[in-house]
Amino acid sequence: MDFPVTFHLFGKTILAHPLFEAAGIFIGMRYYFYLKRKSKERLSFNTSAAILIGATAGALIGSKLIGNLENPYTLFENFSLKRFWTNNTIVGGLAFGLIGVEWAKKVVGHKQSTGDLIVFPLILAMIIGRVGCFLTGIHEETYGLPTDSVFGMHLGDQYLRHPVALYEIAFLIILWIILKFIQRKNKFPSGFIFQLFMISYFSFRFILDFIKPKVDIIAGLGTIQLVCVAVIFYYLFKLRSTKIVNSR
Repeated sequence: MDFPVTFHLFGKTILAHPLFEAAGIFIGMRYYFYLKRKSKERLSFNTSAAILIGATAGALIGSKLIGNLENPYTLFENFSLKRFWTNNTIVGGLAFGLIGVEWAKKVVGHKQSTGDLIVFPLILAMIIGRVGCFLTGIHEETYGLPTDSVFGMHLGDQYLRHPVALYEIAFLIILWIILKFIQRKNKFPSGFIFQLFMISYFSFRFILDFIKPKVDIIAGLGTIQLVCVAVIFYYLFKLRSTKIVNSR
């Protein structure tokens, strides 16, 4: 396979990443609306609209802000609006999407958790998007460091590299299976599955970024890893107050 993989559409050459990213968002949203129709949970229009706006705005701002702060020296020394707009990271999107949702819920006075329904559509969208990351190779900064391990792959240069996108896809598939098992086996308060997802994914990303190119910010940690630490501690605190009720 030659990297990056491209597609020729309407006379233009397009990288696989944006196509798979768009497909992931579309399919994930369709799956979410399917689950929402089957769900017994009913939210008012105002609450649903506020949460959607909060999540979208937070995710958009966070994905670009954290994506650009991965290398703050380049951002501030040679600022480019095009570079700023095209730099994204799912870690920033998830973290700031959470902030947006929590802010929106406070505005409309909704106190219950609303995250469980989005977990599996989100995982599905991320898996599809990561396929695009893998097919892009080293053309975008979603590749791993050089390695001599058995997992090393040529991704578009002379080095064998960690195929971190494939690692993440495997992790997300396993996480899907585990969370489905937990969801079916026990009865939990609303939001518990989402909390487990966030802790699991951000813990995985914290570890994964040690084998990805990064700029050290504090104590040998990159920006994404620092965000991961903050989110992990936030949800560990949330889990301490969660009461688990086993189903009979």
